[in-house]
Amino acid sequence: MVGLPGRKLFAERGQRLRQLAERVPAMAPYLQFMAMIVEAQHRVVQQSRPVLTSGAELAMRHGIPPLSVDGLWRDMSWPDDLEALLSELDGRVLAPQRTWFEALRQLPDADRAELARAVLEGQPLPLEQRAMAPLVGAALQVAWTRQARVLPATPPRPADVASGLCPCCGSLAVGSLIQIGMARSRVRYLQCGLCASEWYAERAKCAQCGDSQTLDYCSLEDEQGERVLPIQAETCDHCHSYLKRVNREWEADADPLADDLASLALDMMIADRELERRAFNPLLVLGEPA
Repeated sequence: MVGLPGRKLFAERGQRLRQLAERVPAMAPYLQFMAMIVEAQHRVVQQSRPVLTSGAELAMRHGIPPLSVDGLWRDMSWPDDLEALLSELDGRVLAPQRTWFEALRQLPDADRAELARAVLEGQPLPLEQRAMAPLVGAALQVAWTRQARVLPATPPRPADVASGLCPCCGSLAVGSLIQIGMARSRVRYLQCGLCASEWYAERAKCAQCGDSQTLDYCSLEDEQGERVLPIQAETCDHCHSYLKRVNREWEADADPLADDLASLALDMMIADRELERRAFNPLLVLGEPA
C-alpha cells in the first residue's frame, strides 16, 4: 500500500523530461534544463550522508511520518546536497542562467535556509528568488529521497483524515498515477513531491476531501482531438481543488513530476475555474499573486 522511492528514480525522470522536451517544442529549453537538474540529482543522491532514521519506528508507532518535514528540515543534508548540485551543474549552466546561479552560490546560509523553508511551505516567491527556487527544491528532494530509501520499515497508509499527505514525510503529493504491472494494474497511487514515496488512493475519490460526486477530468488535446500527454487534471467542485493524474496504461514511462512540468498549459486551461492547485512540486517556480 506504500512504496518507497526506487534507485533509478532520478535517472528515469531525467529521461522522461528529455522525451517531453521533444514532444512539447514550445517548452523544450525549459524541460531540457530541468532534465539537466534531475540528472544531477541522480549523481548527488548517491553520495553518502548521515542517516537520520533512528527514531523512525517509534514515530510510525505514534502515527507520525518518520521523516516529518516540520521536525527534520533543519537537520537534513540539503545544504550539502545543494552545494553538490551546484558543483555538478557548474560547467553546464549556460549564460542566461549564470547570473542567478552565481547569486545562489553567494547567498548567505541564513538566506538559503529561509528560501528552503519557503519552498517547503509552497509560498509564492519574489522575482529575485524564483530562478533560485528549483535548485533549492532539487536539493531538498535529494535529501528526503535518500533518507526515505533507508527507512527501516515501510510506513502504513495514512488515515483518511490525512490521506493526501505522504506517510513518509508529511508533504503533499505532486500528483497521482494509475499503475501498471501484475500486482498494481489500474490501481491509483499518490506520489510525494518531496521524497517520491507512493501510497494507495481510491480512484473514484478526491484525494483532498474524499468526495466522489463532483469529480471531473480535463485533458490537453491537439487540433484533431487527440490526447497530447498522458495526464489529466482531476477537479473537485466540492473542495474547489484539483490534482493532476498520469496514467501509465497510456504511457508506461509517464512520471507525475516530469509530466506536471510539461503540462503547465493544463493549469492555465482551468485557471478561470478558481480551483486551488493541491500539489507540491519543488521544481516548479511560483510567483507572488498579482
